[in-house]
Amino acid sequence: MPKIVFIEPKAPNLHIFSRFPLPRLGTLILGTMMKRRGWEVELFVEDFRTVDFDVIAKADLVGISTITSTAPRAYAIADKVRAMDIPVLMGGPHVTYLTDEALEHADFVVRGEGEAALAAFIDAREQGTGYADVPNLSYRDGTGAVAHNPLAPRATNLDAIPFPDFSLLRPDAKSLKHMSSIPVLTSRGCPFDCSFCSVTGMFGRKYRFRSTANIIEELRLYSGRKTMIFFYDDNFAADPKRTRELCEAMIRERIKVRWTTQVRADVTRDPDLIRLMKESGCHTVYIGFESANPDALEEMKKKQTVEEIGRAVKVFRQNRIHIHGMFVLGFDQDDWRTVRKTVRWAKRARLTSTQFLILTPLPGSAFYDRVAAEDRIRFHDWALYDAHHAVFQPARFSLPDLQRAQSFAHRKFYSLKGSVRKVLAGQWLALAIAHYARRLDKTWKKKNRTFLKVAALLKPRPGSRAKISVDYIEDVGLE
Repeated sequence: MPKIVFIEPKAPNLHIFSRFPLPRLGTLILGTMMKRRGWEVELFVEDFRTVDFDVIAKADLVGISTITSTAPRAYAIADKVRAMDIPVLMGGPHVTYLTDEALEHADFVVRGEGEAALAAFIDAREQGTGYADVPNLSYRDGTGAVAHNPLAPRATNLDAIPFPDFSLLRPDAKSLKHMSSIPVLTSRGCPFDCSFCSVTGMFGRKYRFRSTANIIEELRLYSGRKTMIFFYDDNFAADPKRTRELCEAMIRERIKVRWTTQVRADVTRDPDLIRLMKESGCHTVYIGFESANPDALEEMKKKQTVEEIGRAVKVFRQNRIHIHGMFVLGFDQDDWRTVRKTVRWAKRARLTSTQFLILTPLPGSAFYDRVAAEDRIRFHDWALYDAHHAVFQPARFSLPDLQRAQSFAHRKFYSLKGSVRKVLAGQWLALAIAHYARRLDKTWKKKNRTFLKVAALLKPRPGSRAKISVDYIEDVGLE
C-alpha cells in the first residue's frame, strides 16, 4: 500500500490563540481523500503532533501546506525530506504566490485549491503519464525548466469535498477532547477585496457554499458535544439568505452545538438574522473592525464605516453574543492619534476580547505589491510575517513605533483597571481572556527581545513622513 504523509508546520511565534490551536482544514481534507483512495496516510499538524522523521522515511510522497509565517519551517522540513530521497509536494497560500521560491525546496507545487489538483496528480503518478495535464501544478520538467500548468476553474460543488477525518490528527486520541474547537468549512471565497488580504487571490471573490443539507449532515456528527464548532469561513454571512437558511435548519433539526465564526459588521443590517444566529447556538463572532479611523477604512477598501461597526456591536450585545474585535494598525492614514482613538473606541464598545494586529504585507495582497514596489519592506524573514511583528516602513510611524503601538493598544485594552470593572460586572470570560492576554504580551516580549532591539535601531528612510517617538519606549520594555 503506497504511503503519503501530510505536514502542517507550527507557527514560529506566540499569538493570542497559541493555547487554542485549530488545524487548517486543507491537509485534513486531502488526507481524508487519500485515505479513501486506499493510501496509507499519516498527518502531522505540529500544533497537535510532533513530526516523526522515522515515520516519514517510509513514505512514498510528502505533502506540506504552508502560510507565509510558517514558510521557513516548511522549507526546512522539505529540504530534510528531499535529502531522504522522498518527493515533496507543497501547497497553500504562500507557495501559490511565490511558487518559484517554493520550487527551490520542493519537487512539485500546487497553486490554489488542492482537491482536484491532488487527485489528478496522483492519477498521473500512478499511471505514469507525466504531469503536463495536472491543473494548478508547477514543477521542473525533464529538461530542468520550470513548468506552470494552467489553473483549473475553482470548485463549484463543495458538497463533493469529504468531511475531514479528525482521527488523522491524533491517531492516539480516543475522542476530540484535545481540540478546543472543531473546524467546519461551509463556504469559500469573499466578495470583498480588502487591500491587505490575500484570501481572494487564493479562493476568489465569487462566494461558493455547501448545501444546507450537506452541512447539517456533518454537524450531526458533533451535535451534543461540549466542544465548540468554529465555522472556518472567511465571511460566514456573505450571503445573508444562505446564512438564514442554515441557522433555521440547525434550529429545526435540533442541532445542539455552540458555535463561533467570522463575520463583517454589515451582517447586523438584518437584526432578525442575528437573533437566529443566537438561537442556533452562536456564542462568539470574530469581526474585523480594523480601525476607528475612517480614513484608514477607506484606504484599505473595507467598505464599512465607524458608525456601522458601532451599530454592529450594539446589535450583538443586545443578543448576548460575545464579540472578538480585530483591529489592524499601520495604514498610511494611521498615526499615534488614530491608534489612541481606536483603542478608546474598543474599550468603550466593551468587547469581550480584541486583537490589535500589525499591518503585514502578505504576498498575494495588493498591499504587499505596493510597499514592495515602494521599497518599504525592511524585514524579509517570512517567520516574522504573522501580524505581530512590524516588517515594513509605515508612512506616519517609525517602524519601531508601529511595533510599540501594538503593545500599547493591548496594554490599554487589557489593563488591570479594566479587569476590575469586569469583576464588578461579572464578565468572567472577558476577565479570563484579559489575564491570559497580559501574560502572553509579557512572554512574547521576552521571546522577541532581540527582534525588538533590532527594530528599535531602525530609522525612517529619507522622504518618509514618519517621526520617531520616545513616548512609548517603556511599552516594550526597552527603556
